Amino acid sequence: MVNQGKKQALLVTALVSAMASAFAQEAANNAAQSDTATVVVLGSRTQAKTALDTAVPVGLINAKDLQSAGSLELGKVLQDLDPSFNFTTTFISDGTDIIRPATLRGLGPDQLLVLVNGKRRHQQALVNVQQTIGRGSAGTDINAIPLSAIQSIEVLRDGAAAQYGSDAIAGVINIVLKKGATDTQLSASAGTTSEGDGDTYTASAHKGFALGADGGYLNLSVEGRRRNETNRAGVDTLRVDPPRVTQRIGDSLAKDGYVWMNASLPVGSGELYTFGGASKRRGDSGGFYRSAGDDRNVPALYPNGFLPNIVTTVKDASLGVGYRHDLTGDWSVDLSVNHGRSELGFHERNSVNVSYYYENGSSPTSADTGKLKFDQTTLNLDFKGSLQVAGSPLYIGAGFEWREDNYQIVAGDPVSYQYGRTNDPRKVILNQNGGIAASGIQGFPGYTPGTEVDDGRHNTAYYLDLERKIDALSLGAAVRHERYSDFGNTTIGKLSLRYDPSRTIGLRASGSTGFRAPGVQQKFYSSVSTNLNAAGVLTETLTARENSPVTRAFGIAPLQEETSKSASIGMILRPTSNFSVTADLYRTNIDDRIVFSSVISPESGACATAAACPIKAILDPLRVGQAQFFTNAIDTTTTGFDLVAQHTTRGQGSTLVLSGQLGFNRTKVKDRHSQSSVLTGAQLFDDSQVTLIEKGQPRQHHVVAADYTTGPWNGTVRANYFGEVEGQGFTPGFIQKWDAKWIVDLTARYSFTKKLSLSLGVNNLFDTYPTKWDPVKAAPFPQLGFTHCWETCPFGINGRSMYAKVDYAF
Repeated sequence: MVNQGKKQALLVTALVSAMASAFAQEAANNAAQSDTATVVVLGSRTQAKTALDTAVPVGLINAKDLQSAGSLELGKVLQDLDPSFNFTTTFISDGTDIIRPATLRGLGPDQLLVLVNGKRRHQQALVNVQQTIGRGSAGTDINAIPLSAIQSIEVLRDGAAAQYGSDAIAGVINIVLKKGATDTQLSASAGTTSEGDGDTYTASAHKGFALGADGGYLNLSVEGRRRNETNRAGVDTLRVDPPRVTQRIGDSLAKDGYVWMNASLPVGSGELYTFGGASKRRGDSGGFYRSAGDDRNVPALYPNGFLPNIVTTVKDASLGVGYRHDLTGDWSVDLSVNHGRSELGFHERNSVNVSYYYENGSSPTSADTGKLKFDQTTLNLDFKGSLQVAGSPLYIGAGFEWREDNYQIVAGDPVSYQYGRTNDPRKVILNQNGGIAASGIQGFPGYTPGTEVDDGRHNTAYYLDLERKIDALSLGAAVRHERYSDFGNTTIGKLSLRYDPSRTIGLRASGSTGFRAPGVQQKFYSSVSTNLNAAGVLTETLTARENSPVTRAFGIAPLQEETSKSASIGMILRPTSNFSVTADLYRTNIDDRIVFSSVISPESGACATAAACPIKAILDPLRVGQAQFFTNAIDTTTTGFDLVAQHTTRGQGSTLVLSGQLGFNRTKVKDRHSQSSVLTGAQLFDDSQVTLIEKGQPRQHHVVAADYTTGPWNGTVRANYFGEVEGQGFTPGFIQKWDAKWIVDLTARYSFTKKLSLSLGVNNLFDTYPTKWDPVKAAPFPQLGFTHCWETCPFGINGRSMYAKVDYAF
């Protein structure tokens, strides 16, 4: 019997062989019709181009691609279709369980800029402070946008900060919403895993209404989804007797609702437009199990121990309004304002405040633990057109941007953070084992009044883009100047070129400087939890914001911008009308990268003098047991290679599209440095965090697919290869490796009429799981029920899933 790995290898080999055969056939017989041009707007502010004609690599995901993907959330769909995009699975990671980190080209979530209809989208309120991909960052909540509202997605894989502003070091994703007057489109789907859990139900409706007789439209999308939890936890053999499953390890229970719109109305010689939407998502996940005899348990309430239950509610809303107007010649002006907000609320249940209970025999078992809020307002004034220079047009894009970012932390209920009802650490409250009782609600302790904040900043930007074509050579240049209210100004630039000696071959290259301003989330976030130190004394563990007494005492300066240098060179081949290959090499150097420090703990053992224990000498007077903070601490280099090939064969009533996308990527930490005279770079950012940045995301991600349509039938087989990843965040000194895996998805679609279709699909056909934890070197996690992975899980741990979907239009 052929084993699972061989089955997958055989299938992928068959796909590659079929593609090679098709390429050879097309080279011999160039009779097929030319593909329909696909236009993208990313990468140039001057003229729309096909994806193969851009000066930098731009990928296009069209409506058919979105329809053929088996996932129901945007982040997973992008990961399945574009190898440069990573959307790691997380669990037991507090808010990161519902707002998962999205990255491009192996960089951070906050180094990727997301646009909607070409306009900047706001970031998320959540700061990823758990041991996950994107630790210390606040990126964009990609899943706040429903698939039912999206027409296509453009992915610019190149440093673009000089064109689009801060956050675009890794690249840009532009989500294009559906537009025009259309039929009512209804869709419903249901799915489950082969383990019988994770049942998922989705329903959506989309309608495009005509506004007036001149092409105006209003598009509305409504979508709802429920995803039941999955649990792949193993038996806990350490904390309970007899052994049983005590953890929830997998996808959390999620309930999502969306309402989105996109509208346009011709007014005079221009266009008034608006777009945006609102979503509310509720997640229900588990924390870390507290056993019956644990200091953090109250046996009178939980005689068998308890698993804290974290309920998160994400509210996201945005609205953009603008007016585009034609000026003289081919010049136009676009004035717009875009506002967005993100809110994440935490609620803990199935829990207890141990200090409350042992103070007077009672404690609430649930509490609100606080909220994080972020809002952003962006005003843009953009001009574009051309001037005749030396007999040929010079295309010009220029503009101004004003942006304001605000961040707020709201404290939780008093029981969620207090030590006893008086919150007096001098008071002695003993737990069931005679030690000092833990404060705050168990699982996710609340934000305190001392960590509340409501602060922000604003910035202004001016940009100029130039592009000119001279025979077969296209040249581009961009410069951008930004000034921030809190740390100064910066000017960056970009140069690009494209040379097409013939229709069949093209060469392209770019070089740019960039920056990323520290997010207001990174500047203003702080939290406090109270724990016992090594001596059994109740002390505070502090996540300190910049310019706090702790960071000042250590000599950590306020955050400054990251700076980057990017370069790429590529080739485009079109040997036949329906066959194309692109190959691009790139390199991105980032200096003074903002990271979340390792936990800084005082020295252990006896200290003869303060000089012998400098960390302890700083933390003890501040009554802080241990600390962590954001700081510009590392320099990194990312190098990579992307190879994309596509071939289309058209026969009598049938079409076969074969595609292959190979992505290679490697990030290295060049230097760890410290502004502190007390802490070294290796203390600020230890080896566990280096491993997470360097090897936490796959260095290889490939997507090979075949899509075949004949008559009413359509079938898609897609294989994703996720390279090896590593982590040691939970096993310091031991690096756990999770092997490379192929994940194969199948979809079959039958159209009964032009308006009614049924799709059946299988995701992860061969029921592939990540490598299991090493039972000896990774102890005690395997013995606690952790089976496959934790801090980095590129494709999750659910195994095989199946679904059915019905689409109907009228």
